Amino acid sequence: MNTSQLDRYTLKQYTRLMISFFMCLLLLSIGQYSILYFKGVLDSIINTSFLIALVHQIGFTSVVGIILVFPFNFWENLRPKYGFNLVYAILSILIIVEALLIGYYANTLVPLGSDVLGYSYSDIKITLANSGGWQMYLYLGIGVAFLVGLFWCFYKVTSKFYHKISRMYPFTIILMGLFITTLFTEGKPINQNKTQYLAVNLYNTSTEDNSYKSDEEYPLIKRSQMSDVLGEYFNLKEKKPNIVFIMVEGLGRDFVGEGAEFGGFTPFLDSLTTKSLYWENCLSNTGRTFGVLPSLFGSLPFGKSGFMELDEYPNKLTLFSILKNNGYHTSFYQGTNSSFDNVDKFLRSENVDFVLDKGSFGRNYEQQADNSGGFSWGYPDKELFNKTMTIDRTKEEKPRLEVYMTITTHEPFVVPQPKIYKRKFEQFLAKGNFDSKSRKIIENNEGVFECLLYTDDALKEALEGYKKQPEYDNTIFVITGDHRLIPIPQRNPLSRFHVPLIMYSPMLKAPRKMSSISSHFDVTPTFLAMLDKAYTLKLPKKVAWLGTALDMHEGFRNTKDIPLMRSKNGLRDFISGTKIITNGDVVEIDEQFNLSPAFDGDSKLEAKLSNFKALNDYVTVNNKIIPDSLTIFTIAKEKFEDSEIVWINSVYNGKNSDKAYLTARDLAFSKKYDKALLLCRYILSEVPGNIDARILTGRINAWRGNYDTSIEILKTCIKNNPDYIDSYAALFDVYFWSGKNTEAIQLIDEVKNNSSYADEIVDKIARARKEVLKRTAALYTPPTNTNDELLLAASHHH
Repeated sequence: MNTSQLDRYTLKQYTRLMISFFMCLLLLSIGQYSILYFKGVLDSIINTSFLIALVHQIGFTSVVGIILVFPFNFWENLRPKYGFNLVYAILSILIIVEALLIGYYANTLVPLGSDVLGYSYSDIKITLANSGGWQMYLYLGIGVAFLVGLFWCFYKVTSKFYHKISRMYPFTIILMGLFITTLFTEGKPINQNKTQYLAVNLYNTSTEDNSYKSDEEYPLIKRSQMSDVLGEYFNLKEKKPNIVFIMVEGLGRDFVGEGAEFGGFTPFLDSLTTKSLYWENCLSNTGRTFGVLPSLFGSLPFGKSGFMELDEYPNKLTLFSILKNNGYHTSFYQGTNSSFDNVDKFLRSENVDFVLDKGSFGRNYEQQADNSGGFSWGYPDKELFNKTMTIDRTKEEKPRLEVYMTITTHEPFVVPQPKIYKRKFEQFLAKGNFDSKSRKIIENNEGVFECLLYTDDALKEALEGYKKQPEYDNTIFVITGDHRLIPIPQRNPLSRFHVPLIMYSPMLKAPRKMSSISSHFDVTPTFLAMLDKAYTLKLPKKVAWLGTALDMHEGFRNTKDIPLMRSKNGLRDFISGTKIITNGDVVEIDEQFNLSPAFDGDSKLEAKLSNFKALNDYVTVNNKIIPDSLTIFTIAKEKFEDSEIVWINSVYNGKNSDKAYLTARDLAFSKKYDKALLLCRYILSEVPGNIDARILTGRINAWRGNYDTSIEILKTCIKNNPDYIDSYAALFDVYFWSGKNTEAIQLIDEVKNNSSYADEIVDKIARARKEVLKRTAALYTPPTNTNDELLLAASHHH
């Protein structure tokens, strides 16, 4: 008897594997619908949508079953059990991936697609830390073990009823029939298999034809003449106005203003809308924060994964560069790390005068509390505004452009002063007039609404603070959301982009509410048109804005074509008139921003979206937004020899700058200073905010004896990041090596005033004091007789 034949697995065991696989997918779907039900998103768990999800999971099982049956048979015939083990491993991985993707969807309410390719390693690492840190990895490990074990248990259980299935038609024919059934079953993100959605999305993105079919070299170029629609609403003064932008994380229209679905938790902003120019139907052009700076301040195209993700920025014009060229002092403030989403790189390319971020606060400000995983984004909104109120605005005799980005209303929704805001939340919820569904959603997302209350208070305090600043009476404030809060359920796909746009100023003649549709693309062109008419700015003869003037029409209408990028790599939405194409469906927008089926215009909108995709790719990849002659600031790009690039690529993949820094540090410790400096220079050309690479550059210069250069570099590090202790540690060393004892003593006061971590370098502080004492002792010659000693004691006493 052939014993190997007895050990070989057959179609019977393969069928049991596929049945077990489907049972795991079924449980995951039940889990997804249960989570969404308890979050208040769904009215029930078992419904028509769930049945459709069941069909799609059957279809996905069928596809996988048809694909894997061939390697199963091949390996089983070649080596018994190999085919079974291979398929079991693949199916286990697919179950784990599906579980992770369902978890992502249940949290964000958006399925993960090709946008996953748009995030850098460091961005993903920060986001994972934000999601729970080490605890998340622990739960993940437990979950993986549970799913693999459950899969095996289901396999064992199927042996008891397989004899009933074996009487049916051949398994592959059944699978093919089920798969064909799903092709005719309409699926939405909620009921589609998430792994299949991701795979199809990645395939469609990679094979999409976005070739540009026009002879026009610079298709966005147009004359800069635009009518001034804002000027008549302001009593502008002789001096150019200060302009303050506040981009509020997640501030969707659903939370602000009259008729907001989840209104009442932003009382200050609600009141401000009645005293301002207020566009209640403004749209952010991207569904996440990555796109707000280029859209709001540059009216710029998206690129493949967001403009700021481009390896090299094409020539561009923005409000930053144009106003700086017209005498403005430009600044950007945020409580988080400016390297996230390449914000620092973008600001540097616009020659922004001053950037304040997480490293710039000092010891007198308290960071947002850590989440359960020990992660904190940085400084909450009140601390951000408090810090900026200490800036001396009288030093620069210039008008100011100041831009804020808040963070408190971002996951993990850790609110400062939790007892106060929990009590406030309960009070506002009690007096709110919500239907049962909205109330349930609010109760299940208490942390989100507590953060909204906190940020609303922070904005009120900020505007009160500005009243005490110079030139308040000559200041225009602009408040908007970067996108709508993602964890709160949305009525429809357009809700993600629906944000308020509030323009307030002591110079405003009268408030006005606009219900017409505008977008962030329109803000910079509109401001520049007003300023140019009033003050005759130095403007380029031609511009390349994607937007036009903000629509001042009070009634509901849309006169614009507006592309929308839902997520990185997710350019699938386009508005024209009152119709929007979203994920291939064309629907009508009504004045309440509800969507309903549209019965015409499909082909026109599809063509507009397709043409914009081609134009977007062409101008960003080929540097064809504007020609060199129209640029204002050109940041000198670091140049590297071909041989240098080859070596850099051998040690740095361009993704993880922190890991590259460790490589540079090891090279420096090995006294390979030239290689270490080269790698640091490359890191800083890609990630200007990598302070560790900058400090290492300073240290290497000191090790080579270039003390003045080293001191200049390290002082800049301290100026930009006054709380970061490594800068002080390095500078103390350099002062010690170079014998600059007086400077070292002065640095002691600076580090104690600025850094919360001065106790980490007490040895270097003690050494600096010791060196001064030694130097003093060397200068002092001890007296040789009693009279001299008495005279000296007397002089010390006086």
